[in-house]
Amino acid sequence: MEAVNLTQISDFLLLGLSEAPELQPLLFGLFLCMYLTTVLGNLLIILAVSSDSHLHTPMYFFLSNLSLTDICFTSTTIPKMLVNIQTQSKAITYAGCITQMYFVLCFGMLDHFLLTAMAYDRFVAICHPLQYMVIMNLRLCGLLVLVSWITSSFYSLLQSLLVLQLSFCADLEIPHFFCEINQMNQLASSDTFLNDMLMYFSVLLLAGGPLAGILYSYSKIVTSICAIPSAQGKYKAFSTCASHLSVVSLFYGTSLGVYLSSAGTHSSQSSAVTSVMYTVVTPMLNPFIYSLRNRDIKGSLRRLVGVTAL
Repeated sequence: MEAVNLTQISDFLLLGLSEAPELQPLLFGLFLCMYLTTVLGNLLIILAVSSDSHLHTPMYFFLSNLSLTDICFTSTTIPKMLVNIQTQSKAITYAGCITQMYFVLCFGMLDHFLLTAMAYDRFVAICHPLQYMVIMNLRLCGLLVLVSWITSSFYSLLQSLLVLQLSFCADLEIPHFFCEINQMNQLASSDTFLNDMLMYFSVLLLAGGPLAGILYSYSKIVTSICAIPSAQGKYKAFSTCASHLSVVSLFYGTSLGVYLSSAGTHSSQSSAVTSVMYTVVTPMLNPFIYSLRNRDIKGSLRRLVGVTAL
């Protein structure tokens, strides 16, 4: 099949999660509700943290940044999917596809780094409580977030530039609900060896590295908790980590599974369904996970809702 020059490519076709016409209204309603819940829940977390001086601590600083990232993460994929369902069109422009892929990679990688920063915050709080405010000062927290943004942006730009060098055949159907990088590489008619190597290397380094840091932090946390003599003290220390540990398990389990499974025999449809977990479900659940077991957040939200009602 003859490759098409990049300048001649007009549109890609996003096949979505299902091509069955009878399922489209259900998918539209479901994903619209999930998107609105994600945006509203994470906005409430940001407003609660910013409006309450008691929450101006490193832990909640990272949490508000994570909430902002989750809003941006879902906003790069779900609105386009909803528009395509509503208009009964699967098209996305070539420039739009590359742009969407860039922001998906950027905000997805930013999630990895912020979760790692939050794990380090919990490590310092539990293992070095007397030095917590000295170590986790405003400058270090700001630097960690800034480095996370720069690294994520640079990585996404590099991946996008490599995709721009690829040639594509006439069949431009992407069996996914957004322009996912692995699907783009599979769709290309030119050699993708460099793209594939960079993708797997980056997963190992930029996702596996933070995961290793999280596991190391929690190994030290568990050791410190076990050394606490009272059962109540152990429960209190562990409860400060339970929410973060739940989000880490959900996010890493699904996101790494998608990319590692691409080397196996898993179908594109299965990959698309799995991607829903870390691109939609995890950002939606984060506000609930972090607020339901957190009295500070719940108290701040009650005061915020009370002020709004007045």
